[in-house]
Amino acid sequence: MDEKRRFTTNFLWRFFERCGAQAVSVVVSILLARLLAPELFGTIALVTIFINILQVFVDSGLGNALIQKKDADDVDFSTVFYFNLAFCAVLYAALFLAAPLIASFYKNDELVPVVRVLGLTLIVSGVRNVQQAYVSRNMLFRYFFFATLGGTVGSACVGVTLAYLEYGVWALVAQQLFNVSVGTLILWIVVKWRPVPAFSVTRLKGLFSYGWKLLVSSLVEIVYQDLRQLIIGYKYTRSDLAFYNRANQFPHLITANINASIDSVLFPTLSNVQDDKARLKALTRRAIMTSSYVMAPLLKGLAACGKAVIVLVLTEKWLPCLPYLVIFCITNMFLPIHTANLNAIKAMGRSDLFLTLEILKKVVGVLAILLTMNHGVLAMAYSLLATNVISQIINSWPNKLLMNYSYLEQLKDIMPGILLAVGMGLVVYSVDFAGFNMLSTLLIQIPLGVALYAAGSRILGLESYDYLTNVARSYFKARVKAD
Repeated sequence: MDEKRRFTTNFLWRFFERCGAQAVSVVVSILLARLLAPELFGTIALVTIFINILQVFVDSGLGNALIQKKDADDVDFSTVFYFNLAFCAVLYAALFLAAPLIASFYKNDELVPVVRVLGLTLIVSGVRNVQQAYVSRNMLFRYFFFATLGGTVGSACVGVTLAYLEYGVWALVAQQLFNVSVGTLILWIVVKWRPVPAFSVTRLKGLFSYGWKLLVSSLVEIVYQDLRQLIIGYKYTRSDLAFYNRANQFPHLITANINASIDSVLFPTLSNVQDDKARLKALTRRAIMTSSYVMAPLLKGLAACGKAVIVLVLTEKWLPCLPYLVIFCITNMFLPIHTANLNAIKAMGRSDLFLTLEILKKVVGVLAILLTMNHGVLAMAYSLLATNVISQIINSWPNKLLMNYSYLEQLKDIMPGILLAVGMGLVVYSVDFAGFNMLSTLLIQIPLGVALYAAGSRILGLESYDYLTNVARSYFKARVKAD
């Protein structure tokens, strides 16, 4: 199988997996939002902040090290597996003991059992981590499809049933724990790799020398991402935190399906050609252009249709989400620049440079948070717009030297699609003023947006449009021929 077809096949498996999981999650989210109060979602968000931070340690950067290492074998994978199991047990014990302190910080004793039960996901993740690295390294993304959908569908039934039976916050706890547990079980069944009785301290040190920098980078990233939520949960109400989080979930549906799918496949693909700088640049450029071309209209369209989407999907009690939704859509439009540049840097083995970039970006971000934290949640959200532009420049700067692909060149590559998406979004947004009811407005906005973007792409002869249509045509021809 040639490189392009292999990338496309694995991307499609990952994409279908994310789409299926997100489709189920959307339905469940709607049902739970209607059955449960926003305050309960805020409670889970508070607990998830701490678990997400500890989750970074589960990987320890070693999963990425296994993918990047050219000659990783069973001894490497088994060493990381046993290390992760022991380390996760220590992490969970620490979280279990810290639960009263977390509850005291938020002045809510009800958080203690929630933290201790939801924290069990750390143990399960330790079992799953190496299997995920094995699947990614060997480009077997079809296995993620079965594992993710199995966990998502099962947890959906559990969560909705418990919410209907009025178990409150425990419906959300059970949903998350069931999801990760069943997904892990399925992955172990379909993936044939098993640990061998071998452990090498030398191998672990070698992997850790690359991985610790990614660990610290991920830790800095997750602490920074959760810092706003920590401050919102502490200084403002749980409802404020719920509105902030819920608004982010809508654009996350798009980024999780498209950008995350490309991200998963791009890193091992770039790692395979890490010594060929010209090929690295070509693949990075294609990833930025293609993912941006697809994501920009979806995110801009979501922002333009935001009011109708929120009212119809979540009901009017969630309308305070709207300004946050628009902000998250704008910042996520430029996510492909971050993703592709950072994957290229990781693939070349420059985890030291990766860490440096993360620290620089977070210094800027923390300063923005400190300047806006006393001016309301919306001011904190607006600060994302400024820090996003600065982060784009920081992430792309090294690749001007490493593979002669500058930030200005990257902007030039994606700007036609971005401008077309903005124009489409303005036209779609204008439908709001026509006086139709919410359902009619949305039914007009969606096909109008699709038609405008498709027609504009063809009239302007956008390169990404031609590329995607050619790839789709050649891929399906090959599938038909193979059948």
